[in-house]
Amino acid sequence: MSMNCLLCGVGGQGTVLASRLIAYAAMQKGMEVRTAETIGMAQRGGCVVSHVRTGEEIHSSLIPLGSADVIIAFEPAEAVRCLPYLKEGGFMIVNDKAIMPVTSSLDGSEYTAEKMLDFLKGKVFNLRIINGDEVCRTCGSPKALNIALLGAAAVTGVLELTVEEMKDAIRARVPEKYLEMNMKAFEACM
Repeated sequence: MSMNCLLCGVGGQGTVLASRLIAYAAMQKGMEVRTAETIGMAQRGGCVVSHVRTGEEIHSSLIPLGSADVIIAFEPAEAVRCLPYLKEGGFMIVNDKAIMPVTSSLDGSEYTAEKMLDFLKGKVFNLRIINGDEVCRTCGSPKALNIALLGAAAVTGVLELTVEEMKDAIRARVPEKYLEMNMKAFEACM
């Protein structure tokens, strides 16, 4: 069995931590894992893409185009930008809140999440849109979005990890003072 998961967002959303939690859970299960990150101006709201691959004989940590079983998108425009990685019949979990890219704010161009989400609705059959603001309000912190999106992905089964295996990874890798909030976020999107 093998699994290709691509996570995409902008700097500061917790994309890298989410990918590391998936990788940790897979390693704890005894799976071979390869990961890679592409981080562009992450500290300034630039794009962040993490690749997580599990399976036998993985020769590259980068997911080829058209091969991602699941894309976990922290931001709608990043979901659209990374759509070519999704395989036919793959899953996409996307946060519905837009974060205006630096380039758009500089040149005054308009960017709305609705346009991006409408595009995705027409292209992705297995699409789940998460109201990230609502989840974060429920959990009490905007920093819980990454874990909420992991919960939405875990429940699909596409990660080849059980919900409990993902929870164990969160318990092992998230600091105690943030654990309760993150577990609440994880369960909010299941």
